[in-house]
Amino acid sequence: MADRGVGSDLLSEIQNTFNSTKNLLVQNVGTQYDPLEVCLDRKVAETVNHVYKHKVNEVKPITNQKASGRCWIFAFLNAIRQKFVQHFNLEDFEFSQQFLYFWDRIERAYFFINTYEELARKGEAPDGRLMMFLLSNPLNDGGQWDMLINLVEKYGLVPKAVWPEAFTSGRSMRLRKIMNYKLREYAMQLKELVDKKCSDKDMREAKKKMMTEVYRITSICLGTPPKSFDWEYSDKSKQYCKLSDLTPLQFYNEHVKPVYNPLDKICLVNDPRNPYNKLLTVEYLSNMVNGRLVLYNNQPVEVLKKLAAASLKDNEAVWFGCDVGQHFERKRGALHLDIHNYELVFGVSMLTLDKAQRLLYGDSLMTHAMVFTGFSWEEDATPSKTIGDTDTPKPAEDNAIQPEVKTTKWRVENSWGEEKDKPGYLMMTDSWFTEFVYEVVVDKKYVPADVMAVLEQEPKVLPAWDPMGSLACILCEKGDHQAQL
Repeated sequence: MADRGVGSDLLSEIQNTFNSTKNLLVQNVGTQYDPLEVCLDRKVAETVNHVYKHKVNEVKPITNQKASGRCWIFAFLNAIRQKFVQHFNLEDFEFSQQFLYFWDRIERAYFFINTYEELARKGEAPDGRLMMFLLSNPLNDGGQWDMLINLVEKYGLVPKAVWPEAFTSGRSMRLRKIMNYKLREYAMQLKELVDKKCSDKDMREAKKKMMTEVYRITSICLGTPPKSFDWEYSDKSKQYCKLSDLTPLQFYNEHVKPVYNPLDKICLVNDPRNPYNKLLTVEYLSNMVNGRLVLYNNQPVEVLKKLAAASLKDNEAVWFGCDVGQHFERKRGALHLDIHNYELVFGVSMLTLDKAQRLLYGDSLMTHAMVFTGFSWEEDATPSKTIGDTDTPKPAEDNAIQPEVKTTKWRVENSWGEEKDKPGYLMMTDSWFTEFVYEVVVDKKYVPADVMAVLEQEPKVLPAWDPMGSLACILCEKGDHQAQL
């Protein structure tokens, strides 16, 4: 009779192989401590430092998204405030992250309600792959760059002093659970209405009722965003200042956009599964009906590095997306491929798959958005010559990417607060950037003409479940960054 499961001979051989002195010694340690602590390479850890050749003018305080997946919003507002604070000569400043989060909840719910109606009319079954994927987490916290543009261009911004955090914005699990239940219920109702061939009037009334519920639930948890406000502040010279009777859209258009215009920024990605110099998008990836498409300009990773460096040299922080949980040592704030020695402890490598293979086989995707604020380069490289004149940026057609620039490490502003074992800034090695950074956003003035021309293409549409459709912050909305990373 054949063995059930793993054969007894094979098991015996495996067990005998394991029972060596080294494995038993490591087992004694591994059963008592966190495996990541056991794998920590002390010699590598001792080389980690947070000193850089160049940094932008950084801003206080370190922000804290707490147990929510709003990193994409925090990173966006951190990038904007870096310029805004200089313009207004402020000691410190935060925009209201909750303001964009509130309107994203409303708009995204409406987007999915209309998507479910569309799919029901197309005959998509609830247990089909597409619907099952969309219903798996309908109103998660994460997002993408173009989704931020949708929000600020319609609703504007407000200072955090004007509309501070509610409990739920920093502990979003309960709200997500309620809203995900309701959106699944709405999907069922919409399918029934379509199957019954209801009138357009009845469909409009049903969706109106749904959105009334969505707003009521969201506003109970987060409050009601201001329609107008006064902003009082003191600048670095202790001079009292006041901006009166502003709407959020006025504040954004008149006081923020002239300093940092999100419409001038270009989203570049590195997806080695797909051809470079091609435009990509993802099916049903949005947060607004008739809003901007999420567009990805796919480029080699060296292009992302060179343009990020050019932006930083010009004193402009860079929004980016990465897979933060990979090869990360939290206490030292290090994103470093060699920081954990798995081969020494387990006899295995965690770097055998390349970037394309990790995407294809489900081992990696974008999980977190943060901001670059500095970088270093090799001693023999001359950044002033190879990255460009930072006082007078060259036109895009002349601003060629210089391959001789060799970046070595990157300074990263995070949004997980700042505590003894959770530094506010991280150090990312250049090799880690190569493997686990997927997206950067830079001003178009740094982008060469041939890279800009990609935006004129008809985008290739990736399926909704493609890893490039991931919405940061997958780890953060679970609070995993506080407990495990």
